Amino acid sequence: MVSRTDDEELAVIKDWWQRNGKPLLTGVIIALAAVLGWNAWQKYQANHAYGASALYQQLLEAALDPSGKPDAGKVAELANTLKKEYSGTAYAQYGSLFVAKVAVEAGKLDDAASELQAVVDKPADKSLGEMARQRLARVLAAQDKAEDALKLLDGDAIEAFSSSREELKGDLLVQLGRADEARAAYEKAKSSLADDAAVGGLQMKLDDLAKGDA
Repeated sequence: MVSRTDDEELAVIKDWWQRNGKPLLTGVIIALAAVLGWNAWQKYQANHAYGASALYQQLLEAALDPSGKPDAGKVAELANTLKKEYSGTAYAQYGSLFVAKVAVEAGKLDDAASELQAVVDKPADKSLGEMARQRLARVLAAQDKAEDALKLLDGDAIEAFSSSREELKGDLLVQLGRADEARAAYEKAKSSLADDAAVGGLQMKLDDLAKGDA
């Protein structure tokens, strides 16, 4: 067997490196960059969520003031910051719900409707969308736009909100003087609740309609 000289071994190594070394090194670099990039993204997401959570907590404290008099200016400022820095997130949209709440309490129904409509148009998730939809319907009803509110509630809600939507439909139909349809809506709302959960305000509304028929 003929052994290779040192020069021949070096030539073989150089040749292998030319054919395989650079692509291998490139692959390692790409893989390393991907791992580092993913870790950086995860860290960014965690920091992003923490920042939104902290800001939302400040908004809650401003909106749910123990005195019962929320700082409307502070609520609006914090909500706008949430929308600007964390647009499209659930935190930003919950902020809009609180802005709408404060606006309703101040009698600024147009402002409340605007905030809620923005969430209805592009909800961060289905639950948020349904909450905003039902609250907007109530605001519209307070503006004597019960027909518009009813149209907003066409169709079925997700299961967790189906009863509250049907009850709200009943309230709107009562406002419009459509008692039979209101009763049907209340009964549908009642049917989706457990027996012990359907004996409160909802049953009282059904009883009131029954008295009207007497």
